[in-house]
Amino acid sequence: MKKQTLGIIGGVGPLATMFIGEMIVRRTKAQKDQEHLHTIIDNDTNIPDRTAFILDKTKDNPVPVIIEDAKKLASVGADMIAIPCNTAHTFYHDIQEGSPIPVLHMIRETAKRAADLGAKRVGILATTGTLTSRMYQEALEEYGITPVVPDNEMRAYVMTIIYDYVKAGKDVTLEDWQPLEDAMLALNCDRIVLGCTELSIVNRDLKLNEIYIDSLIVLAECAILACGYELVD
Repeated sequence: MKKQTLGIIGGVGPLATMFIGEMIVRRTKAQKDQEHLHTIIDNDTNIPDRTAFILDKTKDNPVPVIIEDAKKLASVGADMIAIPCNTAHTFYHDIQEGSPIPVLHMIRETAKRAADLGAKRVGILATTGTLTSRMYQEALEEYGITPVVPDNEMRAYVMTIIYDYVKAGKDVTLEDWQPLEDAMLALNCDRIVLGCTELSIVNRDLKLNEIYIDSLIVLAECAILACGYELVD
């Protein structure tokens, strides 16, 4: 298979963009620079907030900006697109329709990973926008998996972790995180999806246990394979 060049539409958020770049390098089987995946990153911090638009259509629409970024990346040599933002995949159909090259589907790939792991009851930690869109719920149900969403109090707490901590550059401690894990385990989840790439930063820092499925890591690994490279054993 001819090696493909990956375009990453980033800035959603910026730290998660840098992290997926690192994970692609770390998860690619390579012995020297020339054996790594050719990646073009557009860390576009001008993309409007995805959750804000889902909850209020009078807010700025992120889709036209994302499509323009996809066209820009294609014009400079990208063969396919990865978007390290779960909430953006609410608009996947429109983005793929407007993109001249294929766009990897982060949420479907994460649901598939849950199925491959034999999960039966999967908790979803994500933005209010992602949960409202039901993208994860529907993707998991397609694999016969029961999706479990946190209650309103815990949903609000997830948003606090995402926006007031990670996006604001504030570290999340294990003490900050533990209420979320306890709440999902109390709902009898056998796996928990980190369905926001800001939560992947929490996973990186806290080294969370194996009950978690990290959507950013899933996307990184899928991008490596889709571009014709191998994963580190």
